[in-house]
Amino acid sequence: MPFSIAAYKNLLLKKVCAKPDVRPSLLENLLCSAESEMDKPLNSANFVVIDTELTGLDLKKDSIVSIGAIKVTAGKIELGNFFYRVIQPETDLKKESIVIHGITPTEAMECPGIGILLPEFINFCKGRVIVGHCVDIDISFINKEVKKIAGFNMQNPALDTFKMHCYIKKRDENIDAFCPMHTQGASLFEIAKNNGITISSAHNALSDAFVTAQLFQRFIGKLEHFGIETVRDLLRLSRS
Repeated sequence: MPFSIAAYKNLLLKKVCAKPDVRPSLLENLLCSAESEMDKPLNSANFVVIDTELTGLDLKKDSIVSIGAIKVTAGKIELGNFFYRVIQPETDLKKESIVIHGITPTEAMECPGIGILLPEFINFCKGRVIVGHCVDIDISFINKEVKKIAGFNMQNPALDTFKMHCYIKKRDENIDAFCPMHTQGASLFEIAKNNGITISSAHNALSDAFVTAQLFQRFIGKLEHFGIETVRDLLRLSRS
């Protein structure tokens, strides 16, 4: 018999109680369920769009340099309700990553570590459905750090705008559902430009989260046209 949500929370609670350094507010925010969002129409639900900048893409050897997030509520981007922090990385910054995000070792070394900033980010995401572009990468690095603090992953459902793009493109172009999508021309900026979104010269985790939020707005209407009406419907798509 599968766990109920309450039973699952109790199991996590037992594990966390053994960690004396976990703040009660952090635990409360981590366990805050987004279940109430699942059956809402896409243009009525509460989302938080995220992006990270990393020292590299190796989960074992690399770490987070910055996190950006912005809230989307009832289909509207909350321009004044955002989160952006530069983080002192736990691994060395590489030249190739500095070229991408522009964060220098000197700037990063003056910032707090991920353990200090992560509770603030978790609070910002509390009770909302996470959205990101190729979001599995962001979530993997974030959960690596969350596990160090709490012993388990963030509980927020996560939706991927890249998978939304693939789903819409297949149906717009009547591509066979079993035909794999090519990744050429599938970067966030390329997809955004093809959807009429203006890209600024600035490139950081917050500006990328804002671009992703605009892209998500464009996709909501298209997805509804294809019968994807609720968050639960979209979550099934993202897991496929």
